[in-house]
Amino acid sequence: MAEQNNNQVQDVNQLLKVRHEKLADLQERGKDPFKITKFDVTHHSADIKDNFEELEGQTVTIAGRMMFKRVMGKASFCSVQDLKGNIQSYVARDDIGEEDYADFKKYDIGDILGIEGVVFRTKTGEMSVHAKKVTLLSKSLQILPEKFHGLTDTDTRYRQRYVDLIMNAEVKETFVKRSKVLSSIRKFLDGQGFMEVETPMLVSNAGGAAARPFETHFNALNEDLKLRISLELYLKRLIVGGLERVYEIGRVFRNEGLDTRHNPEFTLMELYQAYTDYHGMMDLTENMFRYVAQEVNGSLTLQYGEHTMDLSKPFERITMVDAVKKYSGVDFKEIKTLEEARAIAKEKNVEFEDRHTKGDILNLFFEEFVEEHLIQPTFVMDHPIEISPLTKKKPDDPEYVERFEMFMNGWEMCNAYSELNDPIDQRERFKAQEAALAAGDEEANTTDEDFLNALSIGMPPTGGIGYGIDRLTMLMTNSPAIRDVLFFPTMKSLDK
Repeated sequence: MAEQNNNQVQDVNQLLKVRHEKLADLQERGKDPFKITKFDVTHHSADIKDNFEELEGQTVTIAGRMMFKRVMGKASFCSVQDLKGNIQSYVARDDIGEEDYADFKKYDIGDILGIEGVVFRTKTGEMSVHAKKVTLLSKSLQILPEKFHGLTDTDTRYRQRYVDLIMNAEVKETFVKRSKVLSSIRKFLDGQGFMEVETPMLVSNAGGAAARPFETHFNALNEDLKLRISLELYLKRLIVGGLERVYEIGRVFRNEGLDTRHNPEFTLMELYQAYTDYHGMMDLTENMFRYVAQEVNGSLTLQYGEHTMDLSKPFERITMVDAVKKYSGVDFKEIKTLEEARAIAKEKNVEFEDRHTKGDILNLFFEEFVEEHLIQPTFVMDHPIEISPLTKKKPDDPEYVERFEMFMNGWEMCNAYSELNDPIDQRERFKAQEAALAAGDEEANTTDEDFLNALSIGMPPTGGIGYGIDRLTMLMTNSPAIRDVLFFPTMKSLDK
């Protein structure tokens, strides 16, 4: 086996050496492809195929990566892959000239070509371009994975996404859909009168979510800073400033583990709307999810693995207490004290820590018994105050707040509040968070004095919501892991 591996390495090294020699030969003859600065393309492959009847007999110019070549003496066929797909080209010595044809025969799979030619259909019926001129635009000095086996190793696919995009057409389609998710969200919100804004990534106080931040040092000011964990607190400052409807789509950073649904940097969309509450956010969310699904997939039915989700029906709305009662049989309306909550948790084998409050234990019950059942779009409302430090209390039940999380496919898809705008109450919530931090909760918030000052200026009643773009894209593309929808996911360095 070791001898076989050595032979394979030697074979690859020889092939790479030959490619470098071919480049050197071209350069010596004044045909260095890397000196070409531009090439005017008139059509993509799909344009030609979709409009073949109009273009047949017309001259077009295409460019892309050669993925296949078959030389047959004085004539050859090759396949060129561009942004929109593949198209065949017929290359003949008598059409492009003897010297250029001799060069073409030496071109390698992976080389990038520009081809000017006439659109025609071969005897076998394949739509093609009859080349009149072939230009080598870039020499590939590496070897692509073998065509029929492709690039299948997931670690290599994630580390070398550029090769993955070349070899796997469905991967390219996933990222085209991701772009459509973003553009459709923007289109929807812009139509609702929202303004897109940008806020700082480097902050002195990373708040707005329960997460550990990444820390860095700013040399010019000699200050330690953090990478933001959410978009919330700065967007609310803009509501105070009178902008009324704002949203941001941006990267946030959380110092946490890696799994199929979590990456330490990810894309979040948060919006805030003055003069509405979490019920207004539910209506907006329901409409937006339908709009995005229709724009991206052309359907209000989503298929993910074995689950089919129907977005055409009204989304279910249920309180967290009622959801826990429905799936665990435990009614937290009847549980009045922390001791009772701990006792029922022990009875139901729900693990908790000494620092956990009754509200924390309710949330643990929800995670343990409920989440996996929420396949169809569902709004889970009215969370305990202990896990919602930035949310308005329910006027008739101050142990709970006006908050919802939307679930689909058993996943949390978004998080929304009737935003807390009482600066006195907010200061007390920050104090409770700092107590939790001191008790060992590394994800607790700390007091943000400037944010409190903004609230003291006066913030109108406001609804706010946050959506994870990566998880939404997973759902829209039936992708099994978050790494499949991130061009360049976080990976451990190979030299570590």
